Amino acid sequence: MGGGSSGSWSRLGDIRSLEEKAKQALQGGKRNVFISFATEDMDEVNLLRAHAKNENSDIEFNDHSVREPYNSDRAAYIKEKIGERIARSSVCVVYVSDSTRQSDWVKWEVQESIRQGKKVVGVHPRGKAPKITPKWVSDHGIRLVKWADLPKELK
Repeated sequence: MGGGSSGSWSRLGDIRSLEEKAKQALQGGKRNVFISFATEDMDEVNLLRAHAKNENSDIEFNDHSVREPYNSDRAAYIKEKIGERIARSSVCVVYVSDSTRQSDWVKWEVQESIRQGKKVVGVHPRGKAPKITPKWVSDHGIRLVKWADLPKELK
C-alpha cells in the first residue's frame, strides 16, 4: 500500500473538473436556470419559458412556481423544495416587474439563491422596466438587464 498523499488531492480536483466538463457537455452548453417571479407575472414568464424551448436558445430553464401563500402551513416544506431546485441550478433569473416588490416569495428565493452562492440576474422585457425597483435588488447588487440581453449575461 503506498503512495504519497499529495497526489490524491490533485486527482480529486481533476475529477471535479472532469465532472463539471461532463455536465456541460451533457447539457450541450446550456445553463440550468431557476426563475423567480411574482404570480402576477405568469403570462410574461411563460413567454420567457417559450424562448428557452427554442432549440437555438442557449438557456435551459428550471423553474418551480409557488402556488400557495407564503405564510401557509406548508411554507417550510415549499421552501425546502424550492431550495433543492435552486441548488440544482447554476443561476437565478428574477423577473422584475411592478408586482415583484410585493412578493415575499421572490425576495426569499433571491436571498436563498445568494445564500447558496448562485449568480442572480434581474430581467425585464424591453420597454417594461418596473416603475419602482425593489430595494433588495440594489442592496444585493443584482444586475437588471433587458430580456433580450439575458443570454449574454448568462455566459
